[in-house]
Amino acid sequence: MTGTAATRVVVVGAGMAATRLVEELVVRGATSVLAVTVLGDEPVAPYNRILLSAVLEGAHRPDALTLRSPQWYADHGVTLRTGARVLGIDRERRDVMLVDGTLIEYDVLVLATGSIPSLPPIRGLVRLDGSLHEAVHAFRSLADCERLVAALPGSGRAVVVGGGLLGLQVARALGVRGIATEIVEGAEHLLHQQITTAAGRILARDLRRLDVAVYTGARAVRLVDGPALRLDNGYTLDTDLVVLTAGGRPSTALARGAGLEVRRGIVVDDRLASVTDPDVFALGDCAEHDRRTTGFVPPAWEQAGVLARVLCGEPATYDGSRVVARLRATDLDVAVLGDAARELAAGGEVVEVANPIVGSHRRLVVRDGRIVAATLVGDLSRVGLITQHFDRRTVLGPDEPGRLLMPERTGGGVDSAVALLPDDAEVCACAGVTAGRIRGCSSLEQVRDTTRATTGCGGCAGTVRRLLDSAGGPALATKGRL
Repeated sequence: MTGTAATRVVVVGAGMAATRLVEELVVRGATSVLAVTVLGDEPVAPYNRILLSAVLEGAHRPDALTLRSPQWYADHGVTLRTGARVLGIDRERRDVMLVDGTLIEYDVLVLATGSIPSLPPIRGLVRLDGSLHEAVHAFRSLADCERLVAALPGSGRAVVVGGGLLGLQVARALGVRGIATEIVEGAEHLLHQQITTAAGRILARDLRRLDVAVYTGARAVRLVDGPALRLDNGYTLDTDLVVLTAGGRPSTALARGAGLEVRRGIVVDDRLASVTDPDVFALGDCAEHDRRTTGFVPPAWEQAGVLARVLCGEPATYDGSRVVARLRATDLDVAVLGDAARELAAGGEVVEVANPIVGSHRRLVVRDGRIVAATLVGDLSRVGLITQHFDRRTVLGPDEPGRLLMPERTGGGVDSAVALLPDDAEVCACAGVTAGRIRGCSSLEQVRDTTRATTGCGGCAGTVRRLLDSAGGPALATKGRL
């Protein structure tokens, strides 16, 4: 698929994975020989969903989340259609049909449909007419976020259903807004899919210190007028708002309707092609590779880079190894690398350092001398170096994993530690950007445009600014400020 002017590439979905794919194609000059059309079902330009909690918190304006403007797409010869919901795919005719009846033909189809929230089994959430109770809010899209912001009382109470990454981000944002917030999580501890019970207890303690109440091992079962949320442990939580962040699944309805193989996600091979049709690809949250789906930005962006090379006729394969997640929430620090449960089952050994008093828990899974998984709660001072070793599969000496878990000892504080970062230390886990690449930029605006650092979870923004300060003065870091 080296592409000619007649090769039509249609991308269904305009989220972060799709945007990254288009950026990668633009960098390679492929949009001059590929006719690329991007179909987004929302009425706005592609935006950063990870930073929706920052809009809820009041730290970002909605327009600051835009990844690429419609004009950018036009300038690079890419057709962007917003408000374009796809009704179905006809693989024999090789076209997609929009809900308005428009047919768009393709030679190559890319499904980047993301994931969709699922309603938890709570009685009273849905009215008889099928609408959500007026106190209940989903938190998936920019429109959801704006509706929630508009509904926020000057003061009041909110219950967040779900103690995953999104739930913690939303709860912390509501707390910053002055809303008394409670989290309800059915599992025995927060972030139960990513961290251990001990780390979950530390995280819950940190939240309580920030005036966010946490109920774990409890499920919400009924919403009653008041409103109030009843739990299966007998508690009833009075509230003004209920925000649903628990439960989600890959969006695969279009793929199923087109006869593609779907398990949890759209099943793809190492080229990210559907195992059913070699001219249909999938990436991001909707794709299932090696029996795994991911809901994180870094693997989706890695997939986008691989697929761009495939579409340009370059040799490239995806091995699914780079699972990296960061919690983006004020005063909460969590990073997760790899799949700890999977690596432990394969013979990995645990190196762990915890200090519940200061709220830190750091854990590595090491196999054959290599870091194959890690969870860091409360102290991310070494996350760049740990991620670098994780990505490079560095073989470490017997004492090195333990030393990596000890906090940085620098006499000059955080800024001095950042200034001393080696050029090859990873700063942005989402985009895989090193300190050296940041130092090579003259402004935050250039960093965003050329490396995409700070445009994922946003967790690296402070470090990026300090690197720019140390490289060329404060003016560089403030230009193009987020």
